[in-house]
Amino acid sequence: MADFDIHIKGGTIVDGTRVPRYRGDVWIRNGRIAHLGGRVPGFASRTIDADGLVVAPGFVDLHTHYDAQIRWDPWCTYSGWHGVTSVVLGNCGFGFAPVKPEYRERSMLTMTRNEAIPIETMRAGMKWDWETIPEYLDSLERAPKGVNCIQYLPTAALMVYVMGLEAAKSRPATEAEQAEMRRLFDQGMDAGLCGFSIQRLGPNSPQPDFDGTPMVTDTMSDEDILNLARVLRERDEGIIQITQVINPKADLAFQERLAEEARRPVLYNVIAADTKNPRIHRRSMEWIERCRARGLEMFGQSFTMRSGFSFSLEGWNFWDGIPAWRAVMFGPVAERIARMKDPAWRERVIRESEEHRVREVYKANGGALHTLIVQWVNDRPELEKYVGRSIGDIAREETKQPVEVMIDLSIAGALKTEFRGPVPCSNPEHMAELITGSPYTIPGVSDGGAHMKYFLGGAYTTDFLQWLVRDEQRVTLEEAHYRLSALPAHAAGFRDRGTLREGGWADLVVYDLNQLGVEGELAGEIVHDLPGGEWRRVQRARGYRAIIVNGELTFEDGKPTGATPGKLLRHGRG
Repeated sequence: MADFDIHIKGGTIVDGTRVPRYRGDVWIRNGRIAHLGGRVPGFASRTIDADGLVVAPGFVDLHTHYDAQIRWDPWCTYSGWHGVTSVVLGNCGFGFAPVKPEYRERSMLTMTRNEAIPIETMRAGMKWDWETIPEYLDSLERAPKGVNCIQYLPTAALMVYVMGLEAAKSRPATEAEQAEMRRLFDQGMDAGLCGFSIQRLGPNSPQPDFDGTPMVTDTMSDEDILNLARVLRERDEGIIQITQVINPKADLAFQERLAEEARRPVLYNVIAADTKNPRIHRRSMEWIERCRARGLEMFGQSFTMRSGFSFSLEGWNFWDGIPAWRAVMFGPVAERIARMKDPAWRERVIRESEEHRVREVYKANGGALHTLIVQWVNDRPELEKYVGRSIGDIAREETKQPVEVMIDLSIAGALKTEFRGPVPCSNPEHMAELITGSPYTIPGVSDGGAHMKYFLGGAYTTDFLQWLVRDEQRVTLEEAHYRLSALPAHAAGFRDRGTLREGGWADLVVYDLNQLGVEGELAGEIVHDLPGGEWRRVQRARGYRAIIVNGELTFEDGKPTGATPGKLLRHGRG
């Protein structure tokens, strides 16, 4: 009988703690690292030759929306393909507990617009066997998982459960309702939640509900949020994840108040770098430093993926915060096309497109209109001449405004015409500074499981190592693995994850840095692998020799093994 389950032989160990890399062996037994470095007596059932390869902790993905997908895809692909061994569920206040049985359908509809998850996929892939938070966690624990996960309270679900949908969207909670929300949240924390999350984007939310109205937490009152923060303060445990963009100065002031009230870490979403202007990311980093100087535990979740958007107006939702676009982006396609042909609307959208705020929304979500590239024209031969050209170029040729070109091509393609946006930040100096310039910034924001038809953030781990470590040499391997594993694990409340140490859980990646990369074109590969016959875009990984979760191989040379050793980590433990 073998003394060990796996022997990883002769690799370059980068343990996630910033200790300098060293050559050594890793011996795994019963899901944990039994020995790290040095020779040991005995032999293993399986040996992985890691000569010339990096052996490092599995990656920890803090910002995902795999709440639905994990029910039919235990490995949370495509994050699982790219070395992610632990994920956080329940981000932005969205999720599926607590939910009364009669609200299940409406709960799924809630995720169809703001996170762009197809309703038919959720209907086919989710098997509801819970109502309360403890029941939900028990169900999640029973479900096969190829990754570890922790769960935040999806605050929107709690508010609807206590107040009802109409009240939750239209008024603050009463004292009795606040007390009930505290009680249920406390009960959920007892059962294993790791904190709570909210999206607070105001009445013109760019990520609204399926019917165009704001999401429940978008207009949530300060006091209702602080009500939940006090639960964490009383318990002295838990994390808050917040996405908030209404009034920058007021938003930051509220988040400071939130951290003061909770006296717990706050994960601020999102810090992004600009290709040209370094002040964009430096302002946010300086704010975090000021908060830290006051004793407020702020962390910045940073957008680090070189991925633009590939989208059509058929399902695009990232301009929903612009009133003119919101007026035509809901309803059957034929009705939407009719509204887009209305001269009054066209005049309005042209006018709004010239406004500073709207130009910034375009730039941040999809790309400035004139830079968008026509990618696909729904197999319309008369439109093929536009493929590969920029909207700006076409607008100059046809003497139109860029937004008119987009509208006309979209209508001609029955709203299926696809456009590809530029990479938000291609400046390696700015992107590296975004991470190494502060002790409190974390790479990522994959949004895994959401926006799956037009956003490709799930490969951020591979891209980070390929781009900033190997190709640009602006981040050391030691720093990269600390930021991709140990720091996010600490910030989000994972216990005993994110580093390699003897006695710790064996979540590892083994890869060839020289071969590491993201497969496919910038637009990704379209695969029809979702329940309900739906499709998504993906980018596969190359260069990973092995991905190991709790001591079991989940992927070997890029191929799935079928193993599901992942765990629900209640309170971040287990």
